[in-house]
Amino acid sequence: MARISRRNLLRSGLALSTSSLIARSAWARTAVLFPSEGQAAGAITAQRATAPREQFLFDFGWKFIFGNGNDPSRDLGFGKSQEDFAKTGDFKFAKAGYDDAKWRSLNLPHDWAVELPFVRDHSLQSHGFKPLGRSYPETSVGWYRKEFEIPASDAGRRVALEFDGAIRDVLVFVNGCFIGRSDSGYVPFRFDITDFLAVGAKNCVAARVDASFGDGWFYEGAGIYRHVWLTKSDALHLEQWESFVRAELKGDAAALTLGTMVTNEGKDAQSANVKWEILDAAGKTVATAEAPAQQIAADGAGTFTATARIARPALWSVEVPNLYAAVVSVVAGGMVRDAERVTFGVRTARFDADRGFFLNGKHVKIQGTCNHQDHAGVGAALPDRLQAFRVGVLQEMGCNAVRTSHNMPTPEFVAACERMGMMMMCETRQMSSSPEGLAQLETMIKRYRNSPSIILWSIGNEEWHLQNDMAEEGAKIAATMVRRCHELDPARVVSAAVNGDNSKGVSEALDIIGFNYNLKYPDGYHKQHPTKAVYGSETASTLSQRGVYQTDPLRNTVSAYDMNHTSWSELAEEWWTFYGTREWLAGGFAWTGFDYRGEPTPYGWPSINSNFGIVDMCGFPKDNFFYYKAWWTKEPVLYLFPHWTWEGREGDEIPVWVHSNLDEVELLVNGKSLGRKTVPRLGHVEWKVRYEPGKIVAHGWKDGKLLLTEERETTGPVAALKLTADRVEIDADGEDITMLTVSAADSQGRIVPTADTLVDFKVAGEGALIGVGNGDPNCQESDKKPRRSLFNGLAQAIVQSTRKAGTIEIEASTKTGGVTPAKVAVTTKKVELRPSV
Repeated sequence: MARISRRNLLRSGLALSTSSLIARSAWARTAVLFPSEGQAAGAITAQRATAPREQFLFDFGWKFIFGNGNDPSRDLGFGKSQEDFAKTGDFKFAKAGYDDAKWRSLNLPHDWAVELPFVRDHSLQSHGFKPLGRSYPETSVGWYRKEFEIPASDAGRRVALEFDGAIRDVLVFVNGCFIGRSDSGYVPFRFDITDFLAVGAKNCVAARVDASFGDGWFYEGAGIYRHVWLTKSDALHLEQWESFVRAELKGDAAALTLGTMVTNEGKDAQSANVKWEILDAAGKTVATAEAPAQQIAADGAGTFTATARIARPALWSVEVPNLYAAVVSVVAGGMVRDAERVTFGVRTARFDADRGFFLNGKHVKIQGTCNHQDHAGVGAALPDRLQAFRVGVLQEMGCNAVRTSHNMPTPEFVAACERMGMMMMCETRQMSSSPEGLAQLETMIKRYRNSPSIILWSIGNEEWHLQNDMAEEGAKIAATMVRRCHELDPARVVSAAVNGDNSKGVSEALDIIGFNYNLKYPDGYHKQHPTKAVYGSETASTLSQRGVYQTDPLRNTVSAYDMNHTSWSELAEEWWTFYGTREWLAGGFAWTGFDYRGEPTPYGWPSINSNFGIVDMCGFPKDNFFYYKAWWTKEPVLYLFPHWTWEGREGDEIPVWVHSNLDEVELLVNGKSLGRKTVPRLGHVEWKVRYEPGKIVAHGWKDGKLLLTEERETTGPVAALKLTADRVEIDADGEDITMLTVSAADSQGRIVPTADTLVDFKVAGEGALIGVGNGDPNCQESDKKPRRSLFNGLAQAIVQSTRKAGTIEIEASTKTGGVTPAKVAVTTKKVELRPSV
């Protein structure tokens, strides 16, 4: 490839790969730290741009149509004739006024893979049996286009088009011209499109997204599944993601090291200086700083640094996630030419080889989960609020850390973790010291190095060859990556998820050592390397299905009791007893928090998603959830299972388990006590009980006193549906959502735990149904149609607001005779909308 100068690259907007131009808006779209009047404080949304810069959400009003990976005649003629393009250089579909009447209207984020039918093809198993790849050209390519106005007042400003992520190979066109491409599914990409825009007129952007080739071996989705933005800035502006704030605690104060880069894309040299204003969570100025003026040549850049001090800072912690903001401003000619707001926190994070992990000097055991990024109903295209929902589900069981398996996470997920007090192991997709691999790593670190939630970087996952037969090369690759991490962020340690003994290869360069499974290795490694901190980078892989209590390979079912795991993995009790009882182990990350599409271990078709989750695809807890809650939280826990509705199994022996952190548990069956049992530390208690209809009751005792009681009762047939919303008031912004849970009750109002009723949804008013699910790994019903079967008594619907305040009426009904439908009303309140185009 011919070398391209930085000036030409920026001016033309060309981007041939992530490594061609690591360029991005410096606007800190991390969290709404300081909601103004009329804005929702609870939603995790993008940070507003700081004047005079403008940033517009570019998600609304797109058109979409399938292309074709093999046939140009069904791919808008794209690639049919190189000669024709060489003569005309014209892509008509990317021009304003093009006839797109046959295209589908939609808003972003969008994942078309979740909309596709399931296909029985073993090669698709890891990706959830969705027809993507070279063998499925008709569903592997999608086209997006959007027309928009650029007002005459924008003349002289720089305009950039920014994508937070798309799966996977993307070609971007503006006003009939090819602009550039991106070939990574998780790294954001940006094009300066200033020279291609018609000012004071209508413009058009188009994108061809080819999902034929994936980045991973898991469900990734397809399409523009993250946000898109249009940014307008002065020719003299802050370089993207170059602003950093490093906080170091010194006594009762925080010493801040501040830095940024200013770029001048104007025709003349400029004398500029940079100012910082540090704000606390209430918006009060707690510190200021200023860097001396520099002369910045045309098409040049300057680096600015300064220091500041915060007296008695409010620390970021898991319990109280205090956040600060640094407003960074570029001043030239007596005017603020550009500004951005960077979210950061003040805290210390230290891994100790003898005592584990410390946050703010306090010993904290990492109680973590690994997670992919898809969810029931929406695939990989999660609304912002759903990120917070998922974090909240994990926190309910005591999870205090997440690993972004196996890719750079979406900004809104990081924002949710920052605001809600969730630590993070942030992982790059590609373990490589190639220009592309380093560019992806660099983008991730620059984008997220100000986040207090991130406690370590991960340079990759389970790279067998680099750990074994290419160990020498692996050591060199890892050393280069670790060195670059330290250059960009000297404050954090670097690690990787290694499935082996960590004796060679990539492990040689790592600051701290992560073990994937293999409980036989950590003790020996600790003895041989007593100065290296150790943690579990991936553990558990326990198998279970919600509400299922018999493992049956003929039906692809796995019991929810903590009794099933793969040949390489462990039960929940096994791994946590190991990591939870060794002080020198920092803790670990269980695989996985949520179930995810693909990898339907231990089965194949018709199973379409994993069984590894502690919660299912919807976030409904499996029984192991309460094992973790018992030992990961301080609140008293008494959880009795299974249910007690076993029609046709009268007289059969049913295992009855209790997860609890109390001293003793007593079990009663229809009023008869089966005695008390002492709860073993990090374990559970169980009985074998002959089934007879009625009631089982567990009494939990602490210090000789009855503290908690739980019961399960035999239910009757379904008589009514129940519908509940996690929030009955949401924002009327076209983005916010409410999560609805559907269950079934008998004539006495008791939830029927075995119900499989097919439920129809009807949504009226200022909202729309965007997805449904039920957590059943064997269910092949559509995620998008307005109906879903209950799976062991539960299903989920996701409803999104319009941009008009009002009411959303949601009804759940069934064609089953004699079953009363359920309704719920959700209010959508008027809020200040994010600027959008």
